[in-house]
Amino acid sequence: MMRQRRFATVRDPGAGPSEPSDSGGSSESAGPARRSFLVDLTPMQASPPFARLWVGNTLAGIGAIMTTTAVALHIYDLTGSTFMVSLVAWFGLLPMIAAGLYGGAIADHIDRRTVAIVASLVAWASTVALAGVAWAGLAWVWPFYVITTVNAVAATIASATRQAIIPRLVPVTLLPQAAALNGISTGLMVTVGPAVAGLLVARVGYPWTYTADVLLFVAGFFGLWTLPRIRPEAGTTPHGLQSVRDGLAYLRRSPNIRMSFIVDIIAMTFGQPIVLFPAIGATILGGGAVTVGILTASYAVGTILSSLVSGRITQLRWQGRVIRSAIVSYGLSMLGLGLVLAFVVLGGHASHSTDFADVLWPGLLASCGFLVLSGAADNVSAIFRMTILQAAVPDAIRGRIQGVFTVVVTGGPRLGQMFAGTLAALTVTWMPTVIGAVLVVVLVILAVARTPSFRDYDARNPQP
Repeated sequence: MMRQRRFATVRDPGAGPSEPSDSGGSSESAGPARRSFLVDLTPMQASPPFARLWVGNTLAGIGAIMTTTAVALHIYDLTGSTFMVSLVAWFGLLPMIAAGLYGGAIADHIDRRTVAIVASLVAWASTVALAGVAWAGLAWVWPFYVITTVNAVAATIASATRQAIIPRLVPVTLLPQAAALNGISTGLMVTVGPAVAGLLVARVGYPWTYTADVLLFVAGFFGLWTLPRIRPEAGTTPHGLQSVRDGLAYLRRSPNIRMSFIVDIIAMTFGQPIVLFPAIGATILGGGAVTVGILTASYAVGTILSSLVSGRITQLRWQGRVIRSAIVSYGLSMLGLGLVLAFVVLGGHASHSTDFADVLWPGLLASCGFLVLSGAADNVSAIFRMTILQAAVPDAIRGRIQGVFTVVVTGGPRLGQMFAGTLAALTVTWMPTVIGAVLVVVLVILAVARTPSFRDYDARNPQP
């Protein structure tokens, strides 16, 4: 629901972030009191450039998730190995980390619109290459590792730059609402993308699935090309590696930003079982590619639902405590998923058919329910982790810290793929989800307890 209050003018994209207001609101809120539980659309009203960027990113992101799902299915079809699927994460991790660190430094030194466009063009070209490999009918695995690594590098730079742009388009008091809208965007990507990928792979094959992403990717350029120039603050950013070192030094001095990264790494490293989905669809729940799409989409349904009812959530003031509670809830939800899979296997109910007509419905429905809950909890955490970063970090260094954030957000799931894929290869398919979920709950509680400033983070007084 749109708020009745509207801004008289849209902020100048070249200006720094506006200062937070202390007026209005209850003692428990970060901003003006809001009666509706529904998502607040004011950021789109206040900033048409943000609205256009949101639409373009959403459409392009759907295609990107389609390709991610298709690559996992394609490699599993070629090798029959979850570990081989997880190697996508292994090969891309270090290049992606370097891209996030140095790409963020570039975004603090060069017009951010230009950086985002160039990085997106490289990511689009890598998608074209994947489609070419599929149409050529190549059965080699190594091209997938090379191409997805290039894609990960370019996408990391593009994502970090786009997120660093948002505080220049949206007033700081509306950053939680903008983050909730981005949660809807992410949810749509992860709901529609895997579902469509599963259906396309099953119906028309991999070449057409990759080609669909090539076409959808073009939509992402709509939001970028229509942006004004987003120049960094003049004279504040050094060149090259010194810029990266300055960004890391700032992060060492910023316990709240640092802890927001740490808790997310914990959650995604030990509580991200998506790499197991192809094996789950083939050997536990049955249904093959369609089951994989449904499981992945269920996670995103939770993301969308939690954003749609985020009207009151985005007003919460003690954001560190909200993040802690959300990630603990995420871990408990993943524990539920792992126990469902364990019950199916140990009870002798597993389906080994890739035909969706033979899917094990009770197990699939229960798994989807826990994935919905985990997606909702993860999105609440993401809303406030993004808000803390964008509100507390100065614009002059935001690109570099956003680059680290992007490495955490995209690298954490890759570590999770490595953890889950490797442990599954050594034990059984359901084991990584159970063990990882317990680690998430315990480690997050301990980590936050050791950082009181994060636990007591006050949105009315943003401190890095």
